Amino acid sequence: MSRIIRVVAALIRDEADRLLTVRKAGTTAFMLPGGKPEAGEDEIVALARELGEELGCQLDRATAFGRFEAVAANEPDAVVHSSVYEATVSGPILAQAEIAELLWISPSAPPAVRLAPLLETKVLPALRAPS
Repeated sequence: MSRIIRVVAALIRDEADRLLTVRKAGTTAFMLPGGKPEAGEDEIVALARELGEELGCQLDRATAFGRFEAVAANEPDAVVHSSVYEATVSGPILAQAEIAELLWISPSAPPAVRLAPLLETKVLPALRAPS
């Protein structure tokens, strides 16, 4: 049986409507910024904490986008259950803590880099679906 990893993630867009993705140190897949809530921690509080720790920015607003699950990108025999929020942030966005690299991608034409399964097979198709 697969282990379940619960995470919260942010859809952060720039002025060109690109999405912010991050790559953690020692990994190859780009994913949405966010992380694991602590025991009893509210999802929005967890998202704000993770964005502050990983990117140094402040969460100004978060609106629920959807809940998705997929095979974990970096942990064997694990499935990620993610609550994804459209987020507005303020302050400079800088790779810090365990984040090795930032990459802004077009949802309609992502670059030829490895994307986490959750982003590639669930979130991007949901973003491209007609509303």
